[in-house]
Amino acid sequence: MNHIIHSIHERRSIRKYQDKSVPEEYIDQILEAARVAPSAKNRQPWKYIVFGGKYKKELLMAMETGLEREERGITNLPESRYGLPDARNTLRIMREAPIIIIILNTNARSPFLPVDNDGRIAEICDTLSIGASVENMLLVAEELGLGTLWVANTCFAYQEMVSYLDTKDQLVGAIVVGYADEKPQKRPRKQMEEIAEYRW
Repeated sequence: MNHIIHSIHERRSIRKYQDKSVPEEYIDQILEAARVAPSAKNRQPWKYIVFGGKYKKELLMAMETGLEREERGITNLPESRYGLPDARNTLRIMREAPIIIIILNTNARSPFLPVDNDGRIAEICDTLSIGASVENMLLVAEELGLGTLWVANTCFAYQEMVSYLDTKDQLVGAIVVGYADEKPQKRPRKQMEEIAEYRW
């Protein structure tokens, strides 16, 4: 238990990576941690695709194409355009790291399509399940001495990336994996009284 608590407190979002490959057995351990996570109704809605080498370059070329489209003003996210410089920086980070793991929700489709109330609730439950699966991955990576970054900026290049992936599953995001080349300080957190309420 102490190891788990330690990993929870010590894990950081890493944005600089060493030019060093990640052993395949480490990726296997990370994916195994994802596989055994809890999920709503045991639907296990996750799928993970691991990219490295030339395949990672192709994936990120698709992401760059999407960012360029957004920058030209052809967008599904007009109120989020302020986030494009950060997305550009995320692309730089993804290119630097050796491994990208794409996260898919196999029970959902594009977030830009309408969905009925039942479908929306199922999508929320599945997204929570995927979050638990991803957190397992991040904590195991920390235990293995690896750095990670949980990425949502794929949303800006959604069409281009799902087209490259040749999938109708919902693209949730990505995880960057590699050996950290920085030691970020702990980010500020809200105080307990701001986030917790006891009614007993």
